[in-house]
Amino acid sequence: MRRHAGRSASPLGVLLVVAPFAAACGDDSLVPPPGPNLAIGTWGGDDAGVVVTESAAHVHIGCTFGDIEGSIPLDAGGRFTVEGSYVPRAYPVQVGPSVPAEFSGRVVGGTLTLSVSVNDTVEGRVIELGPVTLEYAREPDMRMCPICRVPPSVRRVDGSRQPLSTSTSSTLVPPGSSSSAGPIPEQ
Repeated sequence: MRRHAGRSASPLGVLLVVAPFAAACGDDSLVPPPGPNLAIGTWGGDDAGVVVTESAAHVHIGCTFGDIEGSIPLDAGGRFTVEGSYVPRAYPVQVGPSVPAEFSGRVVGGTLTLSVSVNDTVEGRVIELGPVTLEYAREPDMRMCPICRVPPSVRRVDGSRQPLSTSTSSTLVPPGSSSSAGPIPEQ
């Protein structure tokens, strides 16, 4: 057996050679694709979830929920503030209408921090929800309150409904979960 003469590799030298290959093999599937809008897909957290399609977003914080029409544009720092509607008394039985709400947040990598300011016109007060922390492509852990995995439509402040596009139904179910929900029904 032949031995090589010389020094053994230093730990720093090994790190410099191996690190680029290890980074290339890393799993960055939990980082949303870059873009000017909040990434389409499911964002999940503890007692919170957001389902984003190309035409709307559906938000759950605890046993409440809300909707945002259209895409959610991000500024250069990953921040956003958009108007929508919210149902502050939603579970176990929805009581009252959707009311106006402001959704604000920031995305850093695969993490979304979200707050909702609900203008509860029924009780004449403002309800602050959050901030909650959500991770891209994570299953929401809603504990005792169910999340609408495939919302049939976007509920507007005036109570009317706008159907979601059927072309986005595959983005509503978190990766790794099984669903037989099929396309979103038009209502």
